[in-house]
Amino acid sequence: MEDDDSTIEEPREGTEFESEEAAKTFYDDYSRSLGFVMRVMSCRRSERDGRILARRFGCNKEGRCVSVRGKSGSVRKPRQSTREGCKAMIHVKYDRSGKWVVTKFVKEHNHPLVVEPRQARQSLDEKDKRIHELTIELRNEKRLCAAYKEQLDAFAKIVEEYSNRMSRKVESVVENLKEFEYVEVELLHSKQDDILSQL
Repeated sequence: MEDDDSTIEEPREGTEFESEEAAKTFYDDYSRSLGFVMRVMSCRRSERDGRILARRFGCNKEGRCVSVRGKSGSVRKPRQSTREGCKAMIHVKYDRSGKWVVTKFVKEHNHPLVVEPRQARQSLDEKDKRIHELTIELRNEKRLCAAYKEQLDAFAKIVEEYSNRMSRKVESVVENLKEFEYVEVELLHSKQDDILSQL
């Protein structure tokens, strides 16, 4: 089966996208075709509402590893880093037209593209698969929680209805006792009157 990597277009300034996510997907596909791993980099936000107005996507070998001093003042040996100061990137900016436009594209990498395109695709596909599995698992957990909540709500409603019925029964018993006491007092007064009338 012929590889379709050659059909992936190279970024260029002025290229428009419908959204930031579309630009990210485009550069991700481009990075896979060349054999490097994309990294989501810095962004610029609106001071008014915090919306993202511009974003950079670059190579995962961008930047340099910085030595870190320990509490004693000695420089700790840095962990092995994959960063080599690579400048390859694209910069996309939100335009007034509603599109996201490429305003800068740096093609050249300062390191060999040692990651095979198929390996890069496979690695990212595995991550996508895992994310998909976790998404399904989270969705199922949410459904389960919703079912538990529905059962608890139904149980609470039953308890509330039972409590209301018991309250009405207690009120009825209290009213009956009051009525019984009233009848008992009336009978007692009647007997007293009969006794007095016989004297």
